[in-house]
Amino acid sequence: MFEQHLLPPISRDISGLAIHQHIRALFPILRSITGKGIEETLQYISGQIKNFSTTSVASGDLVFDWTVPKEWNVNSAKLMDKHKNIIIDINDSTLHILQYSLPFNGLVSREDLEEHLFTLPNQPDLIPYKTSYYTENWGFCLSENQRRKLTDTHYYVDIDATLAPGFLTYGEVLIPGESDEEFLFSIHCCHPSLANDNLSSLAIAIELIRKLQDLPERRLSYRFLFLPGTIGSITWLARNSDKTENIKNGLVLSCLGDKGPFTYKKAREDSASINALMGKLLSRQSNARIWDFEPYGYDERQYCSPGFNLPVGCLMRSPNGTFPEYHTSADNLDFVTPDALETSFSLLADLITITENSLYPVSTSPYGEPQLGKRGLYPLQHEALKTDEIGDDLPDQLGLLWALNLSDGKNSILDIASRAQRSFRSILYAVDILQKAGLLKLYGKEQAQPFPTP
Repeated sequence: MFEQHLLPPISRDISGLAIHQHIRALFPILRSITGKGIEETLQYISGQIKNFSTTSVASGDLVFDWTVPKEWNVNSAKLMDKHKNIIIDINDSTLHILQYSLPFNGLVSREDLEEHLFTLPNQPDLIPYKTSYYTENWGFCLSENQRRKLTDTHYYVDIDATLAPGFLTYGEVLIPGESDEEFLFSIHCCHPSLANDNLSSLAIAIELIRKLQDLPERRLSYRFLFLPGTIGSITWLARNSDKTENIKNGLVLSCLGDKGPFTYKKAREDSASINALMGKLLSRQSNARIWDFEPYGYDERQYCSPGFNLPVGCLMRSPNGTFPEYHTSADNLDFVTPDALETSFSLLADLITITENSLYPVSTSPYGEPQLGKRGLYPLQHEALKTDEIGDDLPDQLGLLWALNLSDGKNSILDIASRAQRSFRSILYAVDILQKAGLLKLYGKEQAQPFPTP
């Protein structure tokens, strides 16, 4: 058997304010599934991390049952009264334009204009986020209160936009490890000025990549995808089908900046390893929710489509469509909080720490409890263990005994933490203490062997 060693936990020393700063920088950009906005967003990401690459796929290319759409860009969009006074302007909010709006310039009647206005009557102060990706139309999104003030008989519309053959662009980074087995993280990055629904996850992913790239060694490989929703993941899958066999776990990340409790939506197969992993990780999170898979939501439904059936779930706080700010102008910079962003980052850092230390301890003294006192481990000297990195995850005496008792080659470190009802990091440090004391050895799942007869 080949004995393994522990890898240090991913550092959680990132400020929520630093994550929030990424959101602030990206918030004003008019993003869509194609065009200059998403390209500018990907350029920002490229400036933050190493080895980031982008791929552009031409309009009209077939990707499974879909066709890559035309590229959409907007220079300006204004609605004006008969005196050319500006009433609606995308310079005030990128949400004001109907996504993929056709260009239009001219005088229209109030009656005709009504067919091209999109509001939220039940939330009269908010601007909705609306799209028309695959149905040609032009239009404006505005608050219901703004719409009610449109009492003139005619209005000028000036939408300077282009919808023409071009490219769909997505970004990715592969962080290689000792194994070709990959953990996939997928983030959609096509929404304009929505801080929680996509920018929160994008910002957290930037910092997570930085931490991973700074590690001196990694057991697994990690792939991060930054894609336009739906068509982006379908395009990536169509062009990278041969790479999917390496994906052993994965998460779609979304809505991770609000104050709601964590919600995990399962991968399609109940037996998928990511489901068990997230279930144990979230068991210590207050009010965390586990939802069964359904073929609706974010890009997990593409990765879990029957032809691929990848072990990819979705991690959120408040799920899509369940909070009043969703897809409205209320999903702004004040809605996402540094504390929530920092907690979400820490959870994902713990997840990576767990996957990097998916090892099975085997006791070297399994017959009766080994004498800890002669090894200086009873009582456990807390002061000698304290470091800034351990923080609140300081192991205790009972945690040490749990780690000893369950080190039978059948339980992973995560299994032990779950059974002992302690944090993973606490048990990880306990295992480290015991391994250094020569009381246990660590193996991969397939290498751990039962004890010999005494």
